[in-house]
Amino acid sequence: MQVVILCGGFGTRLGEATETRPKPMIEIGDYPIVWHIMKSYSHFNFSDFILCLGYKGQMIKDYFLNYSHINNDLKLDLSSGSVNIVNTNTPLNWEITLANTGLNSMTGSRVKQIEHYIEGPEFMLTYGDGVTDLNIQELVNFHRSHGKIGTVTAVSPSSQYGELEINNNQVVSFQEKPDSNSSFISGGYFVFNREFFDYLSTDENCVLEKEPLANLAKDGELMVYTHNGFWQCMDTPRDVSYLRNLWQNNPAWKR
Repeated sequence: MQVVILCGGFGTRLGEATETRPKPMIEIGDYPIVWHIMKSYSHFNFSDFILCLGYKGQMIKDYFLNYSHINNDLKLDLSSGSVNIVNTNTPLNWEITLANTGLNSMTGSRVKQIEHYIEGPEFMLTYGDGVTDLNIQELVNFHRSHGKIGTVTAVSPSSQYGELEINNNQVVSFQEKPDSNSSFISGGYFVFNREFFDYLSTDENCVLEKEPLANLAKDGELMVYTHNGFWQCMDTPRDVSYLRNLWQNNPAWKR
């Protein structure tokens, strides 16, 4: 099954960080965040990717075109111009389609534009800025079990802030970084049957999260898979720092 990753947005909430690079190319540790997302899928043997490019998409193309040279040692022969890779790291068995989907296209339009690249009856979809320890194979199994067109992963992210319970201007209790189990949000990490393309348009104003998903839910064709484990998006500079600290302090993640 192919994995579609939305990589075309401007990432304006990250401020200066995205003035020179697209959001999916912001590094967490030694690799851009989109690499970490792809690695989590390939851990479950899903390694055929379609990246929907837009803002500064050429940087994403250049990274993967030069991936072997960037991540391995090189031996150069300047007299002949030859370049040989030495001390090779374990190669990745990824297949990557890098699709230009327009500078100003909204998310739904980007997905519709890559319809002709989808080879099977199902595909997965996520954003290029959210990481998780989700068991993706279990997500796929759940999707196939219910027979509906779409599945969205629901997450209940833990707060990075202390929570105050207040009564008459007095703090009744204080809980540091509580888990927010009272409500769920969409964590991305969708699975769709290809019939979902009928809900989308190539019009650049087609927003995935508006009419397409709302209509899918209205038609009773959108199911939810609840994930209670780790999930974190990267929307702000604070999120970037948080993820970098997690990577630095959790060697087990560096698999």
